[in-house]
Amino acid sequence: METLYLYLLSALIACAVTAGSLPLLRKYTQSFLLDIPHGLKKHAQPVPVTGGCAVMLGLGASLAFIRLTTAFPSGTLHYLRGILLGGLIIFALGLWDDLKKPKGISIALRLAGQALAALFLILYGVHITLFDCPVLSYVLTFLWVMGITNAFNLLDISDGLCVSQAAVCALGLCVIALPSEFIYVNFCACALLGACAGFWPYNHSDRIKTFLGDSGSTLMGFIISALCMGTGYSEHSNLGFLAPLLIVAIPLFDTLFVIFMRLCKGKNPLCASNDHAALRLMKVGLSKNETLLLFAGAGVFANIFAFAVTKISAAAASAVYFVVALLLGASALFLSRIRMKG
Repeated sequence: METLYLYLLSALIACAVTAGSLPLLRKYTQSFLLDIPHGLKKHAQPVPVTGGCAVMLGLGASLAFIRLTTAFPSGTLHYLRGILLGGLIIFALGLWDDLKKPKGISIALRLAGQALAALFLILYGVHITLFDCPVLSYVLTFLWVMGITNAFNLLDISDGLCVSQAAVCALGLCVIALPSEFIYVNFCACALLGACAGFWPYNHSDRIKTFLGDSGSTLMGFIISALCMGTGYSEHSNLGFLAPLLIVAIPLFDTLFVIFMRLCKGKNPLCASNDHAALRLMKVGLSKNETLLLFAGAGVFANIFAFAVTKISAAAASAVYFVVALLLGASALFLSRIRMKG
């Protein structure tokens, strides 16, 4: 029971530090850390891009406090160091990109930095362990980390979309990993959930609106990608190892859908366009909040399915994966028929 209180405390500290630091960050950085409306960005006026800084502070403060006031089991701190070092690289890279907007940094530099962050995870023992061949495991780890990191970045196109999915995924990881011995996953997921809760109101506020920026969206994606590799899924089901695909199903679906639609139009899949699922839903009449609720609800159901496949037989898990694939396929077909300008 004491451990459960510590998990709750880590979430509360992250929430308080994130929410408490945002007013100060807005005050002292809004002269140079701003998102200026341009291209596909239609907000009425420049908006401070300090959400990522606040989330990083919240995560760091929470985990530092827990570290200094508790005795972690053997190995826990080692894994956390890898996640935090990789997270710092991702955050610094995103912050650099935010400072250089609207042009930003090159795609090559961004991917190189993400690969370096993934390397730190591997060096500290956080990686995919499905295969006996280390090379294959490491290659898949690089692809997974870079893919999910960018998926959350791509999802950050409307108020609340990215942070809500990060919160849902963090909560899903908490529920799935909580009974296990993967203490670092539990603490880090709880801290991320608290940081999301602290930032979210600012993202929706009209008076003190704040954006995550690339520093925040990529940091959230990186943390989620790392935590997905840090817990067991196959204790009860041989197909439980696919549960992470359900945990991040919504960001992953949006990314794959966007890439597919851009390729169909002969466009560079790495360049910005209005092909996102959320923008298509708004095109057919849904409001921003309705779209947000739909995405959040879909994320919750996907994480419920993720929890289920770790507890049921392989045959039942196969049925769950099949149903989810059908639903996502039908959604992609529906969305692809919505015509978008540009």
